[in-house]
Amino acid sequence: MDRGLQKSLSTLRLVKRPGYILPLIVLSQFAGTSLWFAVNAILPEIAASTRVDIGDITVVIQFGFISGTLIFAIFSIADRYSSAKVFFISSLMAALSNVAIIGASKNIELLYALRFVTGFFLAGIYPVGMKIAADWYEKGLGKAMGYLVGALVLGTAFPNLLRLQSFHFQSDHVLLLTSAFATLGGVLMLVWVGDGPYRKQVSKFQPSTIFKIFRSPDFRSASLGYFGHMWELYTFWSFVPVILLYYNFYHQIDASVYGWSFAIIAGGSIGCVVGGHLSQKMGSSRVAFYSLAGSGICCLLSFFMLQMPEPVFYFFMIVWGVTVIADSPQFSTLVAQTSACEHKGTALTTVTSVGFALTIFSIQISSYLLEQWERKNAVFAMLALGPALGLLSLWPLTKRKN
Repeated sequence: MDRGLQKSLSTLRLVKRPGYILPLIVLSQFAGTSLWFAVNAILPEIAASTRVDIGDITVVIQFGFISGTLIFAIFSIADRYSSAKVFFISSLMAALSNVAIIGASKNIELLYALRFVTGFFLAGIYPVGMKIAADWYEKGLGKAMGYLVGALVLGTAFPNLLRLQSFHFQSDHVLLLTSAFATLGGVLMLVWVGDGPYRKQVSKFQPSTIFKIFRSPDFRSASLGYFGHMWELYTFWSFVPVILLYYNFYHQIDASVYGWSFAIIAGGSIGCVVGGHLSQKMGSSRVAFYSLAGSGICCLLSFFMLQMPEPVFYFFMIVWGVTVIADSPQFSTLVAQTSACEHKGTALTTVTSVGFALTIFSIQISSYLLEQWERKNAVFAMLALGPALGLLSLWPLTKRKN
């Protein structure tokens, strides 16, 4: 087909894109990712009947996610098959493994196995959801990703909201609600969103694709920046309730751990959306750079956080919660933009897999140091290493408007 005609057809399809597409992608992503920290929110009840550690339970689901993204990337699943169908099947399987915990909370081996399975199929929700957005939005992707990752943030914080005393949700109810919500998200993506007009399908299995995508200097720069960001992000999210408990104990207060955990983590969705809009003027690379610098400064200031007065402490935690994630959608945008169209799914999945592998080391190191060090707040200052290395890697891309 003539290139001019192809361009005209693409433009026509862009004009006809329904207005509900982005809201439904966002809602589906929010629903699916609510499974991620569902068990963390009910951990006190589970810990009462079996020995389970917050660091271990988080690492298990991260291992599952990494395994899933690795399989998805090696076999280019999101590029070879319908992304919407992959999203739906993954949502259904993740929801089933999540709700099955109701009958397995007293069996630690089965509990870990189910969390691994949930993590595995989250690989078909988070990066595949971004792939679907990229297939619908050739232009304005940074803005779309801002809303999409904002949904991930809300999904992550959602189980903490359900645990507030005012809602009176028991642990089984949290698992049932998040599973039903995730299933609904999968149905919405399959029936009403589908595959976007800019999707380019790969017909055959090409294992060398993973190595090819890293040949681009711009892709490597975006990827390494993302890896630095991930060193900090999930460790911070995992230990927000722990930080709040330490602060309550240090100051002998009884502030709501679940309420503030929700506010701190969910506040990051605002950063994602604002960053998405700013990317239209500043470029994704600069928004990512400034956000990563801000969260890196918060890491260093965390050395003093337990000594902060209450208003200052909670303001500081919310600022950290906003800046720690505001760069994530822009890194995903940069990864998508610096990879070949036909390999966007593989590129996003591969980079996500490596990034989440780093979170395991960060979470485990932090968990170990919290047990060994008397100055607990000094542990989180260590997280600044990730943003520092990420900023160095991202710097070349900030010299032009990406």
